[in-house]
Order: sequence, then structure tokens, then C-alpha cells
Amino acid sequence: MTRFGLIGFPLTHSFSQKYFTEKFAREGITGCRYDLFEMPDVATALPELLDLPNLRGLNVTIPHKQAVLPFLTQLDASAEKVGAVNVIRLEDDGSRTGFNSDYYGFRQSLEAWMSLERGAESEEQGVADAKPYALRSPLHALVLGTGGASKAVVAALTDLGISHKMVSRTKTADNLTYSELPAVIKQYQLIVNCSPVGTYPNVDAAPELPYEQLTDRHWLYDLVYNPAETLFMKKGLAQGAHVMNGLEMLVLQAEKAWEIWQTN
Repeated sequence: MTRFGLIGFPLTHSFSQKYFTEKFAREGITGCRYDLFEMPDVATALPELLDLPNLRGLNVTIPHKQAVLPFLTQLDASAEKVGAVNVIRLEDDGSRTGFNSDYYGFRQSLEAWMSLERGAESEEQGVADAKPYALRSPLHALVLGTGGASKAVVAALTDLGISHKMVSRTKTADNLTYSELPAVIKQYQLIVNCSPVGTYPNVDAAPELPYEQLTDRHWLYDLVYNPAETLFMKKGLAQGAHVMNGLEMLVLQAEKAWEIWQTN
């Protein structure tokens, strides 16, 4: 039995386990299983897990996306670029390679979303050869939160040529604080929520933004996928903004992980 799984803490529910279990059944993939390996501390638990017979690959979620780095033999370019790992492949020679499929999932979903949205608008306006929105005009982004997911988002934005500013509660030389947003939010068209604010069961919470300043020129991407429409998204919709949740990103990163595990 070939083993795959997810490490993190806590693991109260798992998109990955449900997704891969259903994928195995749907696609007739036999001899594989996907398990949850909840571990508060990778230093004590991960070495033993990596020696598990027939273990082929692991997904990594919070808070371990950087903590696993010392246990890996090498990093793929995606993980080097992001500085965090969410996929581990155990190689035939016993080595361990770290990847970041969040980067691929976010980038692909963002490009597809903005292209489709802009394409629909342009078609209504009689523009037959519309380019993706990100390529039509300068685009500036706000990235809410500074955790592991935000690192993948920042790497993807950088590669797409989208300038960005991080937003957190603590002021540094490189970021904005939420209290500064009312004075600058009109300068930023794309807002990506990389924080867990608004995740079920805390559905009545939303990042502290001046939502009344949002317009139909704003694009709100929420990495949260449960609930499907967060308060962040609802507040954006009320102002005419475009909104998207993180489900497609999760599906794309999961499929990228499977592709990684099958390539050896």
C-alpha cells in the first residue's frame, strides 16, 4: 500500500484527505491511501514518520511549512522561490525533496480568474482580442497576512510583475498596517486575504478594511474556502468588487502535488 498524508497542527478537518480519498475512488487509483498525521512538533515526530514503510509523499500545512526545511535533502525551484514547503516527495534513493504547490495553485487560479472576468467585460464592450486584466494595465496588490501562504502568493505576484505590499498588524519598514489602509486602498486594485480571518466557524469576522472605498475596479481573492462566501467577499460584492474564494487554488495545488509524487 503506497502511503500519502498531511502533516500539520491542528488538523481538525482536512480538504486534502477528503480530496485525495475521493480522487482515488473516482479515478480507480488502487493501492493508495491518504492519512492525517497531526503533529505539534516536527522535530520529535517527523523523523519517525519519514521512515514509515511505503510512504511516498506528504502535504505540509500550518504551522510547519518552514519547520520541515531542515529535514529535507533538497528543494525544488518553487520551494526555493517561496521559502516554504507544502509538498514533500520521498525519492527512491532515500532523499527528500521539498516543493511548493501553493505557488502553482494561486498563480494559475489568479491568471484564469482575472482573464475570464476581464474577457467577459471586454466582449460586452466589443473588444475581440482582450488581454488578461493583469496585462492590460498596471496592477498593484495588497497581501493581507504574513504567514506561510502569503509567501507563495508574494512569489506568484512577483513573477507576474504585479507590485504588492504586505499588510499586518505590526508595522515594519516593508509593510503597511491595517490602520494605514484608508489613505491608500484606492491605489491597490487586487486584495488577497492570506489570513485565516473569516474561516468557519468564525464566519462573522473579516479583515479590517475600509470596505466603503471599494469599487468595481477592485478584485478580492480570499484564500479561505470555508465558508464559500466569506464576509470579506460579501462586503466586496456589496461595493461591486469582483470576488473569489480559495477552493480552486486548493484543487490546483492538490493536483500539482499528485503530479509531483508521480514524477520520480
